[in-house]
Amino acid sequence: MFIHIDIDSFFISAERTINPKLLNIPAAVGSRSNLEIFNKQRDHTKLMNINSGAFVTPVFHNSHKRTFENYFIDKINGKDKIRGIITTASYEARACGVKTAMPIAKALQLCPNIVIVPSNYPLYHRLSRELYLYMQKNIPEVEQYSIDEFFGNLSGWIDENEILQFAKNLKQDIFNKFKIPVSIGISHSKYIAKLATNHAKPFGVYLVKNQQEFIKDIPIDKFPGIGKGFSKKLKAFGIKNLGDICQSKKLLYSWKKPGIELYNRICTQNYGIINHKEPQKSIGLSRTFDAIDDFNEIKRRVNIIARYLSYMANKAEVNPRRFELKIYFKNGTKQKQSISTNRLFSEQILKEEFTKMLQKMWVQKRGGVVKLRANITSFSNINRTTPNLLNIADDNKNRKLDKALSKLRDIYGLDIIKRGDEH
Repeated sequence: MFIHIDIDSFFISAERTINPKLLNIPAAVGSRSNLEIFNKQRDHTKLMNINSGAFVTPVFHNSHKRTFENYFIDKINGKDKIRGIITTASYEARACGVKTAMPIAKALQLCPNIVIVPSNYPLYHRLSRELYLYMQKNIPEVEQYSIDEFFGNLSGWIDENEILQFAKNLKQDIFNKFKIPVSIGISHSKYIAKLATNHAKPFGVYLVKNQQEFIKDIPIDKFPGIGKGFSKKLKAFGIKNLGDICQSKKLLYSWKKPGIELYNRICTQNYGIINHKEPQKSIGLSRTFDAIDDFNEIKRRVNIIARYLSYMANKAEVNPRRFELKIYFKNGTKQKQSISTNRLFSEQILKEEFTKMLQKMWVQKRGGVVKLRANITSFSNINRTTPNLLNIADDNKNRKLDKALSKLRDIYGLDIIKRGDEH
């Protein structure tokens, strides 16, 4: 049997552990695109531990004290403009219509008495990690699926007749130790256990007794892993509910691996394994901002993103061989450039290649740029990389410089030293 543990409204629940005034009222955590990395003055931004497994995307933080006023409100022409979106809303706030990804300004219109606090990722990271370590001590096999979700395999360890009570005890013990409410779904299938958690919320436990009966009327769009494209394909064959999938085994199996995997996840008993952390396959960073039509400013921002990516690659001890840069325009269009290389990776090389890509895309630019996205992929182990003999001297010199800079940035923040191309 599998259990799926989902922290209820995690970010706001975490905030309530340090601020009891947020309990039992409409409350939410908000965030906004972190544009502080583009500031020309020095700050003390640091990177959370990217190897912890708690986050899919990199999280940066600094020591600046955030308040609603200094974080969400911008002064524009002498007037206050509220920026940012809702990241997590309490159930009291949801009752007012407040939803995740809703603009904060709209949330305040719907729920004038809502209390919105700035995100505090170091707190969420610490709690998530502590919960994971706790579960490792209490469950034989545990998988951290996301910052606020975990899977556990109880097969052969807890008698099936005792699993419901075990889950109830686990839920209460987590609350007693961490002051964090969780909901737990239980099923013979790992993936159906995740669906069952939706029936357990908030702060409940739900056991799927009859898998086929439970899933038969659930719309396919509710199942994690069915994207828009696959959903459209299923609906073209008249498949609308998960029960329909179980009646279409021959069709799903004819679609080879994707169809077979989907059928098994939904319809097969005792299906699923606990996945342990896989090696990181890419590192990416993106930022959205008001439209900018100045090439030099966009180039400066690309170079800053390159510095951040280089630092992360150095911490992960990988040698990226493929670089990708994408720019998004105000009119909704976008352009992308990429390159593969066998050079020994360094901040200098990444900046040079990103600049070349940007110059090519700028020729066909379509108005102001509103978003930048960069990725480095195709990793090899930095200690096992065969250097390009034509550039070995320069590449080794750049790598030594990166290591020295990385040590300083570990202590003083990523902005302690900036190169001339970022000013």
